[in-house]
Amino acid sequence: MSDVTIKQLALVLGTPVEKLLAQLAEAGMKFSNADQIISSTEKVKLLGFLRRTHGKTEPVAEDSAPRQITLKRKTVSEITVNQGAARGKTVNVEVRQKRTYVKRSTVEEEQKVDTEREEALRKLSESTLKREADELERAAQEKRRAEEEAKAAAAAAAEAAAAEEARRRDEERRAAEEAAKAPVDKTPAATTSAPQPSTPPRPAAPPPRHAAPSSRPASSTGPGPGARPTSPPPPRRDDAPRHHTPRPASPPPKRPDDQNQARNKVKHGSHRMQEGPTADLGHRFAGGELHLTAEERARRFSRKKPRGKPDISRITGQHGFAKPTAPVVREVAIGDGIIVADLAQKMAVKGSDVVKALFKMGVMATINQVVDHDTAVLVVEELGHKAVRADAKDAETTLIARNEADQGDKEVRPPVVTIMGHVDHGKTSLLDYIRRTKVAAGEAGGITQHIGAYHVTTDKGVITFLDTPGHAAFTSMRARGAKLTDIVVLVVAADDGVMPQTIEAVKHARAANVPIIVAVNKMDKSEANPDNVKQGLVQHEVVPEEWGGDVQFVPLSAKTGMGVDALLDAISVQAEVLELRAVRDGRASGVVVEASLDKGRGPVATVLVQAGTLKKGDFLVCGIEYGRVRAMFNESGKQVTEAGPSIPVQVLGLSGVPDAGDDFVSVEDERLAKDVAQQRNMKRRESRLIKQSTKLEDIMATMTQGGEQQTLNLVVKADVQGSAEALKEALTKLTNELVKVNVIVSGVGGITESDATLAAASKATIIGFNVRADASARKVIETNGLDLRYFSIIYDVIDQVKQVASGLLGMEIREEIIGVAQVREVFRSSKFGAVAGCMVIEGFVKRNKPIRVLRDNTVIFQGELESLRRFKDIVDEVRNGMECGIAVKQYNDVKPGDQIECFERIEVQRTF
Repeated sequence: MSDVTIKQLALVLGTPVEKLLAQLAEAGMKFSNADQIISSTEKVKLLGFLRRTHGKTEPVAEDSAPRQITLKRKTVSEITVNQGAARGKTVNVEVRQKRTYVKRSTVEEEQKVDTEREEALRKLSESTLKREADELERAAQEKRRAEEEAKAAAAAAAEAAAAEEARRRDEERRAAEEAAKAPVDKTPAATTSAPQPSTPPRPAAPPPRHAAPSSRPASSTGPGPGARPTSPPPPRRDDAPRHHTPRPASPPPKRPDDQNQARNKVKHGSHRMQEGPTADLGHRFAGGELHLTAEERARRFSRKKPRGKPDISRITGQHGFAKPTAPVVREVAIGDGIIVADLAQKMAVKGSDVVKALFKMGVMATINQVVDHDTAVLVVEELGHKAVRADAKDAETTLIARNEADQGDKEVRPPVVTIMGHVDHGKTSLLDYIRRTKVAAGEAGGITQHIGAYHVTTDKGVITFLDTPGHAAFTSMRARGAKLTDIVVLVVAADDGVMPQTIEAVKHARAANVPIIVAVNKMDKSEANPDNVKQGLVQHEVVPEEWGGDVQFVPLSAKTGMGVDALLDAISVQAEVLELRAVRDGRASGVVVEASLDKGRGPVATVLVQAGTLKKGDFLVCGIEYGRVRAMFNESGKQVTEAGPSIPVQVLGLSGVPDAGDDFVSVEDERLAKDVAQQRNMKRRESRLIKQSTKLEDIMATMTQGGEQQTLNLVVKADVQGSAEALKEALTKLTNELVKVNVIVSGVGGITESDATLAAASKATIIGFNVRADASARKVIETNGLDLRYFSIIYDVIDQVKQVASGLLGMEIREEIIGVAQVREVFRSSKFGAVAGCMVIEGFVKRNKPIRVLRDNTVIFQGELESLRRFKDIVDEVRNGMECGIAVKQYNDVKPGDQIECFERIEVQRTF
């Protein structure tokens, strides 16, 4: 022991300094303050004083060795980072080691104690088994002895009955002989005047149970001198003999118990007595209880057994409860999660005992909460039972078995290619050139914010393309796209080089074990430098073929079309190397690429078929949703009837909006689909409840914060599932020490009244990403004064929330809607194309302001006006309640019922 200060010793012991100073004073050591040094001898003296004070008089040796010693070592070193953005930075590396040494004598003592305990348990079990065997043998001997006694009694009764019958016949024979020898002239009067015997005749003994009844009644003649009755004669009111024959009468209806005991009844005079084991108890039922059956008698006397009376339980064979001599060990089946009450019921213990065991383990759970599998296994083993894995034959197992049985022959399928890369490097433009369309012109801000799925028929065959967004917030989208694909085409701008999202795309491709083809785009620019791109990718283990690697680099230009054919050739060669095959004939299976909620069509899911053929009318299971395929559309909006492997389609008819990335499977009937969906929903709910379980560490972490962290509640609604997922993930990451960004709910579709009510109850800000609020929701928002903000570019959402969360106040660019016009009719013009005849229903519409086209409260186009006319005159603005003609620039798909929203961007000073 080393010398320390009194303050340090009090901290180690967990004792207040004042109390420790008082104890030292009582022990005869004077210390004035807490900074004085206390030596090892003084600490031993204090320990001896405290042990004597608490009743322990054994001496304490100063050199007493501990039972175990724990050694800790900590080393700190420095390394220098030479790669990435942190190049040249020095990082401290701290290594901690911990070893525990146990005294050998302690280990030997514990092993000896365990050996003695095992030997005692073995002897106890042997004695228990021997005692049980002796009891069984004794019971068997008693049973054999009782059977032998019963047989002997039956044989003796049979012999007595035979002797009685022989004696009676002998008397009858002698009486007949005497009657034959008597004189014939004897008068009848002499015969009638013969004296009667002075002693009344005794009743004959009843025949035994197993003896055959005699052919004549035993009461016809008196018994012989050698007869002994088995029971005393019944009492009579007079001594006169009774020689009457009972009249036959119809027997009364018998109960089942009486019928079972009818063979045990014999006649004794005019009464019936019961034979058998309970014959000696007949005097108990003389008080009007002859109507009771044997079971009723046994039950009545089992409640109250008089002293000195025989035990009815020995007669009826019934016995009471016997406490088990050893604890009962049960096998408890546990799934992924289980409710605490169900766990207690399976172990046959109280729920409070399970909750107490969880508290000891540091898990704060009530009796109605769900615990995970590992925690439940620890609780079961702690309470002395055995835990097993629950493998029930559920609907999921049935679905897997049926799908495996439907597997057929595999055929060659088209490759699935994912276009990945940094934002604004030309991914969508390259795909547009291949598809000969202009999708990039319709994206908000010129960036892709959804996963697009297309299949293109080229000269090299059919190829399916997945276009992923390049913004940093869409990490989950890119990861999902890499998992769905066979080949990744990494688009890198030759004039920009390797960027953060480019590196992230490489990591996703490596994690999914997918080959990469690098497309060096924008080669038509003068500042293009493909060697810079190669050097940047080599640092991330993407080596070109000309440098001895295995990655194809294709220089191209999405604007002019240069090198696009070479890219298609590279994709075809890579697909042939991979030998892509899938089952075509069979039930379809695949992955949900994207999902959204359409007001007119309901839930719409973009799925990629990976095996089998998806047909119209099939029953589907998509994650926790199910339904029947009512219609299928390709990427061009044309309706199709079936889709084979590697073909993306839009599916209508599901019960709800599935999560992007969920697997879908085609099943044979709706019943199985519903069962699988409900089971998955239940498992997901249990998993969510498991995550909500509170631990002691979480409570301590919350207490240390001191309640200074503010919470910013948000309600996020987006047009598709992928955008909602990316927004929720990006906004949650903005949490810092002062502000916690809490996304209460994130969903797909327009802002409804329930969303506005939830935001009002939780004082949250509503964010609409390419969606709008309906009339009822706007009324709730205006009534409660909620903050509702519309966005179409994810940059603006993240930047504004980041500024608020970081406390940086400044000028805010806000979009303010100044007017809404409703399309009543569409006219065709040779000069402007489609001209919408509109009625301004809110505010006013200005010609030089940007506009958006809304369909079912969802943004479908954003641009500017081509022309604004009032009758034939060109006007600058049209106010509320007036008709006008509007031509939208570069957009001709306006339909009656759409809304044209006119807005302006203004700068507003941000305030609290």
